[in-house]
Amino acid sequence: QVQLVESGGGLVQAGGSLRLSCAASGRTFSRYAMGWFRQAPGKERDFVATIWSGGAKFYADSVNGRFTISRDNAKNTVHLQMNSLKPEDTAVYYCAAGFDTIRYQSGRTYDYWGQGTQVTVSS
Repeated sequence: QVQLVESGGGLVQAGGSLRLSCAASGRTFSRYAMGWFRQAPGKERDFVATIWSGGAKFYADSVNGRFTISRDNAKNTVHLQMNSLKPEDTAVYYCAAGFDTIRYQSGRTYDYWGQGTQVTVSS
């Protein structure tokens, strides 16, 4: 069992930056692929980024070049650095844990989810 707790959300102006963090419980954190998803009001949950257990990183086209995912296995933590934020990045951001798979963009491949943290980007 893995428990995930997100933090770092908030209100920021367009062009600004935020850094989200996700703290995980459990002793096997390093074995998991860790992903970030987001859900805007009235929309489906979308893939944002994932980092595999071996460190490979994958991003959605909409955030590639602006967002950076990283992990610290010693601290059981995954981060999402978000730069050049846009109003369309406004959403609840969720952290998820699963296993390395080429189907990383599907939420169904992740077994554990956090409660989410709100990110609001004003224009």
